[in-house]
Amino acid sequence: MALLDDAIEASGGWERWTELSRFTLHISISGALFARGGHGSDFKDLIAEGSTRRQLVRFTGLGGGEKCASFQPEAVTIESLDGQLPRTWPNPSLAGLGSDASVNDLHLVLLCGVAIWNYLMTPFLLARTGVVVEELPPWQEHSELWRRLRARFPPDILTHSPEQVFYFDKRALQRRTDHELLGSRVADYSWAHQTFSGVVVPTLRRSLIMQPDGTAAARPVLIDVEIFDAVLE
Repeated sequence: MALLDDAIEASGGWERWTELSRFTLHISISGALFARGGHGSDFKDLIAEGSTRRQLVRFTGLGGGEKCASFQPEAVTIESLDGQLPRTWPNPSLAGLGSDASVNDLHLVLLCGVAIWNYLMTPFLLARTGVVVEELPPWQEHSELWRRLRARFPPDILTHSPEQVFYFDKRALQRRTDHELLGSRVADYSWAHQTFSGVVVPTLRRSLIMQPDGTAAARPVLIDVEIFDAVLE
């Protein structure tokens, strides 16, 4: 598909991507979902490490450096550095979580793990076996015309929702994703692209609630993600 080919090439190319197997990010995650449950500062200034080949993200520095956590489809785990027994959520699922999920830190680790892994893998994830994509008519985003892909994900990929729409600007860089989040339809905007290890990554992302006409409300900001640095190897 021409648009997906263009997006992969604009983000560094398939050949470079297949040379990589792991990532390390210096990130900060905040937003209304975190503040609402009293976790407003828990996910700031973190190190996120993981695999580009399978869904795995490990966070260090949670809660001001007092905890670490890991996400994979089989389990979400939070560990305290003071030696307390780990808390584990086996076979986690986003299905059925309501807007009050922010009060539970295990839920937030799941949300962050899913978000960070899927953010970083796009657009390469869309070429993965089992993902079905089709090009949609372009979308007018203010003064720009963005091309779009609809993607349907197989059950073995844990993501926000089985069907999502991805938007790409005139440079074929990914700028927005529409999906379900905690019972709402949201638009994830991405910008401030930088090149790390030969791969182009948006360093700022923001999740906003979609309105009936397809535009996004400026407030509340559900999730804000900032990538300060990234290494892929």
